[in-house]
Order: sequence, then structure tokens, then C-alpha cells
Amino acid sequence: MTETTRSGLLIILSSPSGAGKSTLAKRLMAWDPSLSFSVSATTRAPRKGEVDGQDYYFKSRKGFVDMVADGDMLEHAEVFGNLYGSPKAPVSAAIANGRDVLFDIDWQGGQQITNSALKEAVVSVFILPPSIAELERRLNNRGQDSAEVIASRMTKSEAEISHWAEYDYVLINDDLDDCEARLKTILKAERLKRSRRPGLVDHVRQLNTEFGETLT
Repeated sequence: MTETTRSGLLIILSSPSGAGKSTLAKRLMAWDPSLSFSVSATTRAPRKGEVDGQDYYFKSRKGFVDMVADGDMLEHAEVFGNLYGSPKAPVSAAIANGRDVLFDIDWQGGQQITNSALKEAVVSVFILPPSIAELERRLNNRGQDSAEVIASRMTKSEAEISHWAEYDYVLINDDLDDCEARLKTILKAERLKRSRRPGLVDHVRQLNTEFGETLT
């Protein structure tokens, strides 16, 4: 039997900073290059090694606000004094072509997409740390932020974790390899759901036609 066509997914990964969503997103992309990564727009300054259009679309605050006003953002939020959002056009194009789109966003962005016109395509996954002490250790080991920013992220993590029950799936990232394996299992199962495979209707019709020909 030839695999039938299916509709695209909007895969949302969310977690408090340091719990592992960005690392897991990169691993998923390496595992399945057919995934389209939704590159976010942001008003924060680029970090060392980040490339515009690849890691983020780096925007001025005015440019970002103009995109929101024009309806060009699928979701947006202000986090730690900077604006973040998902440009709508690349996502719409991918979905129209039956491709899955991966989002590495916070709970606010995930909620907006889940409540949007694209909600039927959404598969949302929240990543929890094994402990708060481990979460803080990971933030310190990243070496990306000042002590003040890390303290702010830790304070915010409690509010972020409080939204865990709003997601379809919740994973505890106590071991990165195991968490990655569980995430892949979720994606495989969601791709096989009957509701996401409209081509099955035509396949079953063809089977019924063959029944009729065989019994004639």
C-alpha cells in the first residue's frame, strides 16, 4: 500500500528557559530535515554567532510593531523586555504544501497559535526540568546570560511552568536522549492520526471499487 497524503502539523515546543526546548528542536530538525523551522522575529540584539534569517529575524522595535499592526505575525509577545513573534507568511506557505512546521516558543505564543484559525493542525508539547536546582544549573552552564538575567529567568520559570496543563503532551527532560526519543514517538503518532490523513478516504473508496470488481 502506498502511503496516503496528510495535512501538515504545527508542532509547538515550550518550556521555561533552560529546560531544553531549543536543543530538542535542533535534534528534531537533524532527525527529520523535512521539518520546516519557524524562525522567530525578535527585537533583541543578536548573540555571538547568530545569523539573521537563520536563528532569528532581527527587527527594530518599530519594524516589529508595524508587522503586528499589518497582521503579519501569527503570534507575538514581550519577554524580558524584548518582542518575539512568528511571521505568518512562511508558516502559511509550508502548511499549504503539507509540510510540518516546528515552533520553539513560550507559552504565550503557543496559546495564541492554539487559539488561532490553525488550531486543528497544532500539536503542543511542554518540556519540564527534572528539578528547579537542575534548571538553574543549566542556565548557568550555558554561559549566555548575566547573573541578573538568570535570576530573572528563574523568577519567571514558576509562572511558565504553571501553564503545563494547557499542552497536549508534557515531557520531563531528565535525560536528553530519552526525552528526544519520546518526542519523536509523539510526532510519529500524530502524523498517523486518521484525521490528519485526508487521502485515506480516496484509498478506501478505491478498495471498495476493487471489491466490486472482484465480486462481479
